[in-house]
Order: sequence, then structure tokens, then C-alpha cells
Amino acid sequence: MRPWPVMLGSVFSLAAIQAPPDRASSTSGSSTSRAFLVAHRGASAYAPEHTLAAYTLALEQGADYVEQDLTLTKDGVLVCLHDDTLERTTDVETRFPDRATSETGPGGQPVPRWYANDFTLAELRTLDAGSWFDARFAGARIPTFEEAILLVKGRAGIFPELKSPARLNARGVDVEQAVADVLRRHGLVDAQVKGRPAVYLQSFEEMSVRRLATLLPSVPRTMLVGDAAGAARWLSADGLREARTFATAVGPARRWIDARPALVADAHAAGLAVVPYTFRAARTADAAGRDTAAADMRRFVRDHRVDGLFTDNPDLFPR
Repeated sequence: MRPWPVMLGSVFSLAAIQAPPDRASSTSGSSTSRAFLVAHRGASAYAPEHTLAAYTLALEQGADYVEQDLTLTKDGVLVCLHDDTLERTTDVETRFPDRATSETGPGGQPVPRWYANDFTLAELRTLDAGSWFDARFAGARIPTFEEAILLVKGRAGIFPELKSPARLNARGVDVEQAVADVLRRHGLVDAQVKGRPAVYLQSFEEMSVRRLATLLPSVPRTMLVGDAAGAARWLSADGLREARTFATAVGPARRWIDARPALVADAHAAGLAVVPYTFRAARTADAAGRDTAAADMRRFVRDHRVDGLFTDNPDLFPR
């Protein structure tokens, strides 16, 4: 997760999110169990991100939520893809060499980019989204949002992030409405899974989160915060109070909490849950690397008292 970027939710459906847990009254064991685990792009340390294989493994490893980054195809279908463009995680350069958009890169040199929403779903279906990660996943496809829902629904919650919504909106694409329509069609707007809301929405873009508050007031919404400008804007006392007028949580990069641990208590005092990102050990990590990732998650849950967190390694989350 990275940045490319005034209606309050109903008390009934958001009670578990809008009122952060009273961890002071819990034992250390129960406080750990009450924080929720979001599988970042699926179990993306072990399978190619945003593929059904990564989502399936996340479920097997006990994820409370599975994240989907969302964009729209040229023909208006929501698909799960982290980047705006396709070249990092697919073989688009080989299959569609003449379909790139030329952009100016470092030093003024032209750089080809294959934007996902310049392609139809049928075209995206031809791309290999697994080989870049490991040959064992050759032939994995970019899933649609609905395919992800059908896989995860009833087994865990979903945690969709709207990617670059302002860029899509500028191209005449109403991504917020598209997400709302799919969630309603699948009966997820007011649903719960294992006592938690079945859906938790997020974006780095303020206007998108505000629009989601209007379209889906009963669905929890996270204002993601990555860079220094975002932290200065939203993680101050005034920023947290303003965020609470349209969001139910903040999702800061974990470094902002390490820099100011009181941020979690400040956000809770403002009525916001706190769900930081991203905790990971590389798939090639040795035992020490895995232990470090697990210890970091335990520290954020036990000491910083976050409400949930994102990890590439659901199997390392403290239980």
C-alpha cells in the first residue's frame, strides 16, 4: 500500500469500529485477539499479490479481512490490482507492446506505461499475473472484485482500497459508485462476519472517502496516511477531529506510530480506529526475519494498542 496517493455511520453497524476497544480492561491475551488482521493484497509474501491464490492462502492463514486494491477496466468492471499500470505484475509488455502510454520519466526520458483502465476485462484476462512472482504461479489471472467477493464472503471480511479515484473520475469513471453498486448487489453493506463489519473501505484521497461517506454511510471508512504531507494534515489533533467527520478510522504508515506512539490514543480520543500498514517478512526471510516481523506486530497490538493492522504474512500475526 502506498499513496499514488458529512455523514456519520450508523451506530448499530459500526459499533465495533467507531468505539475502539477498551483494552485497559482486557488481559494482554484478549487484547491481542481483539485486534484484527488484514491480509495485505492477500497473503502476498507467499503468493502473487491480488490473485485468487493469494486470497485463498490468506483465508487459510486466518485473515480477518482480505484487502483488494480496486480499479476499473475500460469496459467498467472493477478488478483487483495495486498499481495503476500493468507492467510490474503482468506480461503486458509482451502481449500488448503497442498499447503503452508514453510518459516523461527521470531525466526527461520517455517511459512506457500500460494503464489498466485502457484495457477491457477480456484483454486483462489474457495476461499472466503470476509468473513475475514465481514460475509456480504462471497463468494466474487478475481477478474481478466480484470474484474476490465470492471467494471471501462469509469466511472473512473484505477491505477494498480505491486506487487513484481522482484520476479515474477525471476520465469520466465513477469508481465510488461502482464499488457501492457491487457491495449492494452482494448484500454486504450492512453485513457482518464473525461479529465485525463485512466491509471496510479505504483510500488515500480525502474526496473519495468523503464521497463514500455519502454513498455508504453505514460502511466503515479509513483515511489512509502515507507521506509527510498527509501525516501533517491528518494526524494532528485538528486533523483527527476533521477526519472523524467523514471517516471511521485512520490508516497511517507504521512509521508515524513509531515516531509518535501517542497517536493511537489521540485517534481513539477523537473516535477513530487505527489500522496501520504494512508489516512484512520477505518470502526469503530466515527465522530471524520472520521473528522480527511477528514481534513488530505483537508490539503494535500489545503496546501501541492498534485496532488492526495490515500484513503480507497472515501466518505471523499474534494470536
